[in-house]
Amino acid sequence: MDLKQDLSHYIELINKELQKYMDIYPRKNKTLIDAMNYSLMAGGKRLRPVLALASYNIFNHEIEEVLPYACGIEMIHTYSLIHDDLPAMDNDDYRRGKLTNHKVFGEGTAILAGDGLLNYAFEIMLQDAVKRKNVSPYVESMRVIAEAAGINGMIGGQIVDLESENKTIDGDTLEYIHLKKTAALITAPLKIGAIIGQASEVDIENMEFIGRNLGLAFQIRDDILDIIGENDKLGKNVGSDENKQKSTYPSIHGLEYSINKVKELTLSANEKLMKYNNASFLYELSNYLINREF
Repeated sequence: MDLKQDLSHYIELINKELQKYMDIYPRKNKTLIDAMNYSLMAGGKRLRPVLALASYNIFNHEIEEVLPYACGIEMIHTYSLIHDDLPAMDNDDYRRGKLTNHKVFGEGTAILAGDGLLNYAFEIMLQDAVKRKNVSPYVESMRVIAEAAGINGMIGGQIVDLESENKTIDGDTLEYIHLKKTAALITAPLKIGAIIGQASEVDIENMEFIGRNLGLAFQIRDDILDIIGENDKLGKNVGSDENKQKSTYPSIHGLEYSINKVKELTLSANEKLMKYNNASFLYELSNYLINREF
């Protein structure tokens, strides 16, 4: 198996589908559509939709079944980045090597672009679900996504992150932020891939466990890269967490502990993955993520 080739195939498939959804005839709302497109099609790893497709492929092979939900997750993720970059939140100037949305379109339009992507994501998923004879797994998948993105997931983590700025917080609070703000929206695609793929309850629980571990490992790796990464590869300034006096895994636990924690979490996820015959891509991807440079 060639990880890079398979990953490129998944990303190409997702980008084509996203472009199809964003081929909206702009009328009076042209500025809004342009702003949504600007951030959605700005590149990025497409990790979350790739995870949905990879999880689904472990249990089934008709990948069109999960594509609308994979794209919906990517739209929700992109909306969160637009809002995260706003002056009222992280106040960032660059994202993926480009000016952030509000720097190009202004704060008001950036807020609406994020809102537009969030609502459009559920519009796309609902349009697909109502066509199904058995709507249950598709509606349940939307519930999983909504919870992961909502007050008990990403938004819940974001508010604790905001309240923790310029404060000394403990490891448990930081782990809560990481699990909710980042890991929740990495766990969701793995879980819905299994749900739509008609996996057993045990398999769905396994995908949830794997997602939680990989999501936490992914965020800790982000914290590490903010110390040892390179601006050109990251597409943003290294050291921004320290400059903003943000608590991170390395700042609380140390760099060496953080590196070992990423390995430990990934190993734990991989032990679950080894139970599945069709999980080689996901297994290789998890190992790639712990060594990534951006």
